[in-house]
Amino acid sequence: MSRNIIAILRGLTPAEAEAIGAALIEAGIDRIEVPLNSPEPFESIARLARAFGARAFIGAGTVLTAEDVARVAEAGGRLIVSPDTNPAVIEAARAAGLACYPGAMTPSECFTALRHGATGLKLFPAFLIGTEGLRAIRAVLPPSTECWAVGGIASTDFAAWRAAGATGFGIGSSLYRPGLTPSEVAARARALVAAWDATEGVHSA
Repeated sequence: MSRNIIAILRGLTPAEAEAIGAALIEAGIDRIEVPLNSPEPFESIARLARAFGARAFIGAGTVLTAEDVARVAEAGGRLIVSPDTNPAVIEAARAAGLACYPGAMTPSECFTALRHGATGLKLFPAFLIGTEGLRAIRAVLPPSTECWAVGGIASTDFAAWRAAGATGFGIGSSLYRPGLTPSEVAARARALVAAWDATEGVHSA
């Protein structure tokens, strides 16, 4: 069963990419982004895509330009995540056949992203928007819009955010940070998966 959790591997190096990727996938997390401000991010994405592309959704975060979109596609990535709403990035991603989740915080940014073809929205930083903010934004968005909460979300928050309408979560430093071993990442991933599964019956009102 796939869980709507995106692993944000900021700081990942190519040498550890396959081992960390395997740990995550075996624990039940099959959406993985490598932020482009990591060391040699395109090499890490390429290694992850070659090893796991058939059973995991691999891509990049902190994507700021259309040129970076092209490089992610060349590396075999299929997922583009950004901290901002940049129509050029969204359009480049969709033209390349990639899923695109731009960062948005206001209704104006959300609708701009959707009008330019965003697959879904990365609500960022989620801790500033809050669950009540999400409910208010959800009230005006098309009901089928994917809303991923990213930034300051802990596993203990999953139920409240899912009840408010969150599609899923992007999890960064509480799941991975440089220096953690694959077994440590696997343990954190299993705990997140268990927290997700515990809220499986929770739906937005």
